[in-house]
Amino acid sequence: MPAHPRSSRTDPRRAVRHDRHGRSGRSSVTGPHLPPLRGRIDFFDLIVGSTADFLRGMWPDELQDVSFEIGGMPLGEPAAGGIRRWDTLQNERRIILYRVPIQRLARLHVNDEIHRQMYIESCVFRATAEYLDRDPWDLGPERFRFL
Repeated sequence: MPAHPRSSRTDPRRAVRHDRHGRSGRSSVTGPHLPPLRGRIDFFDLIVGSTADFLRGMWPDELQDVSFEIGGMPLGEPAAGGIRRWDTLQNERRIILYRVPIQRLARLHVNDEIHRQMYIESCVFRATAEYLDRDPWDLGPERFRFL
């Protein structure tokens, strides 16, 4: 039997894309009309990065070459006070924030996005204050002023 003249193999307008399992290409989970999903890791990275940028703007000389890094969990045994949320390495000019303890061990009175964001920001402020040997409230006095 002859092939149909408008079959998908001979029709140049129709591109057939299949993966190695014979299925066609798939769209994203959210579809074309919704923004992509934001996960916990992306949310954490965004908050730490924006807070670090704010602090670098407030303290440019002290934080010029300091790198803010994100780790999963601290290595080694927990200290007597519990699991560390961050490490400050002044000789290496590094501040390491540990995502899992910050996100999982937070005791928030309201567990919503804004309170999670505020807690992550407070950890970045406290780690930076420890690095600079200052009080966290001194790092961004204008940030907490409401006129």
